[in-house]
Amino acid sequence: YSNFIDDLRVYVRGGTGGMGYPNLGGEGGRGGDVWFVARERTTLKSIREKYPQKRFVGGTGANSSVKALKGEKGKDCEVHVPLGISVLDDDGKQIGELNAAGERFLAARGGLGGSLATNFLPCKGQRRTVHLDLKLIADIGLVGFPNAGKSSLLSKISHAKPEIANYAFTTIQPELGKIMYADYKQISVADLPGLIEGAHANKGMGHKFLKHVERTKQLLFVVDISGFQLSIKTHFRTAFETILLLTKELELYKEELVTKPALLAVNKMDLPCAKDNLDELMTQLENPQDFLHLLEEEMIPANTLEFREVIPVSTYTGEGIEELKTCLRKSIDEQAEQVNAEYRKKKLQLLQTSK
Repeated sequence: YSNFIDDLRVYVRGGTGGMGYPNLGGEGGRGGDVWFVARERTTLKSIREKYPQKRFVGGTGANSSVKALKGEKGKDCEVHVPLGISVLDDDGKQIGELNAAGERFLAARGGLGGSLATNFLPCKGQRRTVHLDLKLIADIGLVGFPNAGKSSLLSKISHAKPEIANYAFTTIQPELGKIMYADYKQISVADLPGLIEGAHANKGMGHKFLKHVERTKQLLFVVDISGFQLSIKTHFRTAFETILLLTKELELYKEELVTKPALLAVNKMDLPCAKDNLDELMTQLENPQDFLHLLEEEMIPANTLEFREVIPVSTYTGEGIEELKTCLRKSIDEQAEQVNAEYRKKKLQLLQTSK
């Protein structure tokens, strides 16, 4: 999975408390805590390089003394982590989440200092092993089979410079690009490693790809208008069948993914017969139920996606690229307005019930 790291296992331990002072009833200082703090421009790879031991320990609390009956608290340990981190315990249960810069999560609490309650003996801090699981946060997630032209599309619509080649698996790590608009609005787009049939069962890049889709606001399906075949051993799939299979993979991994707003970019419109294939695809998308028989029963998704927009594009000639950028902007703005309207409605309801 190249140099990209999206999961890191670390050991955290809160500091031990300070000794109490029995003769004068003095209390030792509490041990320092271990905090995860979300910071931009931070990666799990940089954490691993900076702290190869992957151990984070809070400072020890100061002992109580004649000069200071109440000992000082031990120094807190702050670990800067990227945005989009889920904190999981060793059993895989999520215990915290950090999505915005500045958000903090208490990973390990420091132990109490010695006092009358503890017979003036200090307590040890909390200790555990946790997993930092990264899911990329982006406005748009590109979804498509290998060789659909996702990397080329990302390079056309944004400032990202992903590796592009004429073999199937070009993208082996997520690429993040930003679309810049004339009014300085920015939309982030994540090109995620190509899905293959069976990705939900962790074939190919499986879950490593699919988990990143969870944090995107909307999906942009990218399909090759001439169809797709991974190898001579696999079936040839038309553009319509490709859409159904992609939908099925998302649905089997996590059903909520299919409820996200979605757009469709039909790529490689510069190829011969592309226009006829597009007409056929549009007919199939208008009445998908009439064409489900084209696929094996176990590969048919429970719900067929309704795309907000279908945009024919060619990353080779540049056809449709500007229209696609406009459609993405419109779709993101509409979603933001919808979220704001719902928020205002909830606020109003709370005010009315409080009155």
